[in-house]
Amino acid sequence: MNTVSTQPSQHVPPKKPPFKMGLFSRTFFLLLGLMGMSFGIWLQIFFSMESEPRAVQMAQRVITSVSITRSALIYAPVDMRATLLLDLATKEGLRVQPREPDDVLEAIPRSTYWLQVSKEVRDGLGSQTLIMWSVNEAPGVWVSFDINTEKYWLVFDREQLSLIAGAEWIGWILSALLLAFVGSAISVRFVNRPLAQLAQVAQQLARGETPTPLPEKGPSEIRDMNMAFNRMTRDIRQAEADREIMLAGISHDLRTPLARMRLEIELSNVSDETRSAIDEDLGQIDRSISQLMEYARPATKAPDAGINISEALSTLFERERSHTESLGGQLTADIKPNLYARIDPNDLKRIVSNLIENARRYGRSPADDKAYIHLSVQSRGNLVEIKVQDHGEGVEEHEVQRLLRPFSRGELARTGVNGAGLGLAIVERLLHQVDGRLELQSPPGHGLTARIEIPKLKVREATRKTA
Repeated sequence: MNTVSTQPSQHVPPKKPPFKMGLFSRTFFLLLGLMGMSFGIWLQIFFSMESEPRAVQMAQRVITSVSITRSALIYAPVDMRATLLLDLATKEGLRVQPREPDDVLEAIPRSTYWLQVSKEVRDGLGSQTLIMWSVNEAPGVWVSFDINTEKYWLVFDREQLSLIAGAEWIGWILSALLLAFVGSAISVRFVNRPLAQLAQVAQQLARGETPTPLPEKGPSEIRDMNMAFNRMTRDIRQAEADREIMLAGISHDLRTPLARMRLEIELSNVSDETRSAIDEDLGQIDRSISQLMEYARPATKAPDAGINISEALSTLFERERSHTESLGGQLTADIKPNLYARIDPNDLKRIVSNLIENARRYGRSPADDKAYIHLSVQSRGNLVEIKVQDHGEGVEEHEVQRLLRPFSRGELARTGVNGAGLGLAIVERLLHQVDGRLELQSPPGHGLTARIEIPKLKVREATRKTA
């Protein structure tokens, strides 16, 4: 019977799918990385080539400043030295301080550039010259010099002698990185946009929709590809239209003589047993034609708003239960209420009806040759799970995947009847349009279970889309 469960379902939360970058992201980061590496190599080459000339230039500046300052202090009157030192500090940025024996010294950094500067300065001023990074924790570039017995420091700002000009170089680096970022984005978008359009149109074609024609312009390769795809789309649509017309004609041309044959058999003087056998054969032919027509009919586009599949399947259950009982079988159901999904209600009924019909025909119990079928509908995380289970003999594990292929049937020991072998293929084809999935399970001794998964919509989301 149709029941509504009040117990919370126990299920394992579905695993989140692994994060996958699209073509745009992959190409973008690849180009950005290559540009960044090229920029870094360029900077390394630039600094390597610039380091030695700039070190010589800065050393000459230090030597000249020390020589001029030393000469100015030697020849300036004693009472004018204070004024001279003040002018040097304010106008030239040079500070002169006395050197004491107890000064706390910090050595110059042992980089290629600063070691080259130190070597050039000592070559010009003498090997006894001291060059320090800080004195008494006061930052700067400190260069020693002597006037007779008096010892002094000449202090330079580090920015004046550094290889990198601080904020200016940072600004240039950030500007280059920004240009690399923007250039990568524009380049990748230019290449990726036609592919994104092609992917979108291909998805529309896969869903059975009439795709938007691709623009036949741009680079020759893109233009040729779009023209070929548009031509292929038109050919596919024409082939589908011709197929539908052909199948409709075949159905009409075959069913008309079938109906006439039924009438002639009823009016003939054959025995009841012969009449029943012929009538069964004609019914089998008619069912095969119906399956072929149903398989050829395209799936309906999924609605924008979700439907209450619990109500749709409850209605279907009442109809199928009466039909099953009329054939001597039994159909029970456990349908959880208020489950929503984006699927056409007619396609949903076609799917479940095919599975129930398949269980009625091929899933009869070995004990009494009757079909005992159970339909269950419940929520599993972000999915709606629909199961149709019979109590027949089941199928071998290696036969499960083969049954999903068109025109494939199970062994006669299980089926006992003939058919077109399209029921499960129709189900899988309709589910593909809504990102659903069909799985067959046949535990030993427990019949065959057809398990369907359809992406679920939340109640408020389905209600909002309907509004």
